[in-house]
Amino acid sequence: MTDASGTFQLRRDRRKAFGAFMAGFFFLATVFGLLVLIALLVDVAVQAAPWLNVEFLTQMPSRLPERAGIWPAIVGSLWVMGLTGLIAVPLGVASAIYLEEYATEGWFLQTIQVNIANLAGVPSVIYGILGLAIFVRFVALGSSVMAGAMTLGLLVLPIIIISTQEALRGIPSGMREAAFALGATRSQVIWSHVLPSAAPGILTGVILSLSRAIGETAPLIMVGAAGMVMAPNSVLDPFTVLPIQIFNWTARPQDEFRGLAAAAIVVLMILLFAMNLSAILLRNYFEGKRAGD
Repeated sequence: MTDASGTFQLRRDRRKAFGAFMAGFFFLATVFGLLVLIALLVDVAVQAAPWLNVEFLTQMPSRLPERAGIWPAIVGSLWVMGLTGLIAVPLGVASAIYLEEYATEGWFLQTIQVNIANLAGVPSVIYGILGLAIFVRFVALGSSVMAGAMTLGLLVLPIIIISTQEALRGIPSGMREAAFALGATRSQVIWSHVLPSAAPGILTGVILSLSRAIGETAPLIMVGAAGMVMAPNSVLDPFTVLPIQIFNWTARPQDEFRGLAAAAIVVLMILLFAMNLSAILLRNYFEGKRAGD
């Protein structure tokens, strides 16, 4: 008994020491990541500060750094993100509802699920090639806002489907069974009980998907988004977006354009922060509403 007790105590001490080592390692990894992030943000903010003013936000791009602005890129980003949301969100949520609530188990459903999971990991430049072949050339939309939005819609569609499915799976089956027991139809159960309860998770997934789309550059370069164009007035106009404007400025040899790129990065991060903040507020609203029910 003494030997067994001593062996157990030795292993227990080793496990505790290993646990303390891993906790310290993970803490240092977290601190390292935060320090790198803070250093990058400070460096970008310092470079951007001299260029951030009203003229920078409202002027057109120019070959002269002191006259360059990002107004067409801001308008183009808002156009593309709005259309991407209108295209991808209804399709993605509807597809997830069908797969979770209506589709029957079997090889066909499993095949679709596997393909959706694989599509979520496809590099974005592949979607750009697909958008170039289908939307720009076959459908003849040209290098327009609509072609860019549909390409980004394809890019985020698998992510929206997967996040919506996860949100729907989180709803207790007892809620559905109770509604069925009271005589509700399947559509009534979905619209009156399942979707309102899953709304916070769905919204979080949608905003995170659109947050990824707003930072994409490769697929929009493939569909022909330009660096110096006027702000679009319709869905068939040529366009540019903030990531492409940043990419073009960072490729310039003059130091002034690096400052302009840093200023555009700050504007892009503010847009991302606004989108994430809206997601948090909407999620808290629906969670509070569900708790009140």
